[in-house]
Amino acid sequence: MIGWTTLALLTCVLRGDALDLLRAAATPGSPGGHHGPDPPPVPKVHCWCVSYPNATICSWPEPSHSPLTHYVATCRERHTESVVKTCHLVQPGSSSSALSSSSSSERRWFCHLPNLKLFTDYIINITAIGADKSSSYLSSFMLEDILKPDPPVNVQVSLSAKNLWVSWSPPPTWGNMDILPLKYHIKYQWTVRGIHKSVTLGPFESTTVNLKELTGTRRSYLFQVCAKELLGLGKCSNWSSPVKITLPKSNL
Repeated sequence: MIGWTTLALLTCVLRGDALDLLRAAATPGSPGGHHGPDPPPVPKVHCWCVSYPNATICSWPEPSHSPLTHYVATCRERHTESVVKTCHLVQPGSSSSALSSSSSSERRWFCHLPNLKLFTDYIINITAIGADKSSSYLSSFMLEDILKPDPPVNVQVSLSAKNLWVSWSPPPTWGNMDILPLKYHIKYQWTVRGIHKSVTLGPFESTTVNLKELTGTRRSYLFQVCAKELLGLGKCSNWSSPVKITLPKSNL
């Protein structure tokens, strides 16, 4: 036996386009039909863009019960004979401000893809390489579908007469406000007799909003803000860190 290869190919349809998900493992043959250890797990990859065009990130968890694994990460345009780009790897435990949108405590790999274009179909290939076998994650995406800004910062809540003002700053990692401006949603939460309640407002294009309707019985509120591309491309950011305020009786 010279060698063996196992291959499973799954094709599905996403928004009318064929999306190929490829899972493969290969190893040289060995006497007696012994094929050695199993291939490493297929990476569970998630990609998002925190700022067009220079901050597209893909991430996947490091397997907890798997032998030492190396990764090769590449990307190319799907419908052209373009040059294959390297997705620059960041190992678990490395610090990088560009990866601040990840709040998970698990050990994760990241790779960074700069200078991607809008309205272009890309194929990302993340290959996990074990001792003598490999497994690959292969998927396609368009940049406008994976836009996801980092959360807004400097969220502040203040009282003036009977007005309640909420203000914030755009995420500092979103560097193209002129090309791709943002809109925002506000979420406020409170508890009544042990029952959790919440309201989401927006979208707002400004970074200051007057919520003067929040008057009534004295209670505490938690406020958070998320950001999304103005035309609705991609997803809203994670919610900002909550800010708490208690309405005093004098404000009623």
